[in-house]
Amino acid sequence: MERTEGNLALKNTNTQDAWRDSPSKQLIDGKIIAMSPRPRVEHHFVTQNIYVIFNRYLRGKRCTPFGDGVDLYLTDKERYIPDGMIVCDPEKIHSDGVHGAPDLVVEVLSPGTARYDKFHKKDIYEQCGVREYWLVSPGDASIEQYVLKDGKFIFRDIYTLYHGFELAKLTEEEKKDVILSFQCAIFEDLKIDLQEVFARVVTD
Repeated sequence: MERTEGNLALKNTNTQDAWRDSPSKQLIDGKIIAMSPRPRVEHHFVTQNIYVIFNRYLRGKRCTPFGDGVDLYLTDKERYIPDGMIVCDPEKIHSDGVHGAPDLVVEVLSPGTARYDKFHKKDIYEQCGVREYWLVSPGDASIEQYVLKDGKFIFRDIYTLYHGFELAKLTEEEKKDVILSFQCAIFEDLKIDLQEVFARVVTD
């Protein structure tokens, strides 16, 4: 709807139109939220590493991996740009992005958006039926894994990659309990190597 006051033409632009013109922003609970303007290099390394892991594993398979930058449309009030997705239903994949719940979603935490990833978006992913959700912290070199069961996210575990100097402080018995990999919930034959996820982020 357009109205004129004097020589000024004023347009009534709704929220939906605004975020469509803002590819670097997300629509969260009907509000336009800017993504972190300049993600740290560690953020880039982690998102890239995770995409490479899934792209290699899914080559020739039905499911499709997506890296950062692909729009995800869940409801009229929720349009996200996850750091990673796995989509096993090809009908959800459109030219403008993914429409409907992915099977797995990865969010790499950034200071400006971490609270959304941990709370509101996590709740929406749960309600929409995302089967597995990862919260990845480059700073802590950790991954929180949630698995959907009976419509609710169940916290499975948090996996942390130790630095070399941290490992050096452990006894031999303690080192036996250090987790180096974990099981991807939606793919029974895929083990996730923490050293590969945090390559170039955690070094000796």
